[in-house]
Amino acid sequence: MSGKGSIPKTLSKKLSDKIRVGQIVKVQDIEDTLGAPLFSPVQTRQQHNTKKKVFEPVATKRDSKLKDIGVKQGSLVDNIKDAADKSVLNAIDQPKGSVKWEPDNWRLILQNIRKMRSDAIAPVDTMGCHKCSDDEADEKTQRFQKLVALMLSSQTKDEVTFEAMQRLKSNHMTPQAILDTERSKLEELLKPVSFYKNKAKYLQLASKILVEKYDGDIPSNIKELEALPGVGPKMAHICMATAWNEVTGIGVDVHVHRITNRLKWLQKPTKEPEQTRIQLESWLPRDMWQEVNHLLVGFGQTVCKAVRPNCAECLNREICPSTEYKVKGKKKIDTEIDIKNVDESASKKSKPQKQKIM
Repeated sequence: MSGKGSIPKTLSKKLSDKIRVGQIVKVQDIEDTLGAPLFSPVQTRQQHNTKKKVFEPVATKRDSKLKDIGVKQGSLVDNIKDAADKSVLNAIDQPKGSVKWEPDNWRLILQNIRKMRSDAIAPVDTMGCHKCSDDEADEKTQRFQKLVALMLSSQTKDEVTFEAMQRLKSNHMTPQAILDTERSKLEELLKPVSFYKNKAKYLQLASKILVEKYDGDIPSNIKELEALPGVGPKMAHICMATAWNEVTGIGVDVHVHRITNRLKWLQKPTKEPEQTRIQLESWLPRDMWQEVNHLLVGFGQTVCKAVRPNCAECLNREICPSTEYKVKGKKKIDTEIDIKNVDESASKKSKPQKQKIM
């Protein structure tokens, strides 16, 4: 065949061969070659001559951020040990420029609480767990005694815990001494601490672990402290702060749990102290974590009580979202505050300035 528009037989045959090659390539062949360095099913001469390359997934911004905070790619679940760590991932996904949630007037409210706490002594100030250890004992013994006081303090008033600790210290209170004491005698020493029988059992179980595994000392990290019988998150975080001088989290007891919910310091109301801790730590500056427990516990013991809170005497009575105080011709409290002064008072633990009245 000749003339214009005709195709030479040799060219036609080549085109036909190429078409057949394209037709016999199967989907499975394509899938199998995707992971190969040269992934095209019909490889060109140029591809054959290129140096082999290993194709890796392109790193995303999320991957780089995870790397920055020490989370290994591909083992994300293994790196999330509790619900608090999940907040880190939520923060990563937040768009740039997003405003971190904070409760209304929290700096003024906290300054007022500092003022009220400085004007009145609460049981926690003189009989709290940090006051229960023997100052003349060695540091290892003091750490153990602080842990024991925290274990006894659960659902127990500070006064009762303090008296029980005095009885235990008179019996030379060390982990080995607790182990050597008969269970019935130990229960009598603890009574009337709430659930004293269970706590006596937990004390001996924990003491056995401390003697065998820690040479009579206590663990120096949250994970191992919480693994001890009778020790919960609140106790562990407070123990780290008081015994090891390391702030690892906010100790949330019944007072902190109740007051932060009343003040609407949480984005959503909580039913469990651990839920409260996670939400509170998401916005409260870390340098205030240790202070806020001591402040709110004493505030809950003296003013913001569980039953019949003394709202009329509270400096936050007109700005507290849960106040029972009714304004009757009173002058309103100025909600404007010098943020710099509040932050400085927190770091230096100095007395706050007097409340401004309009």
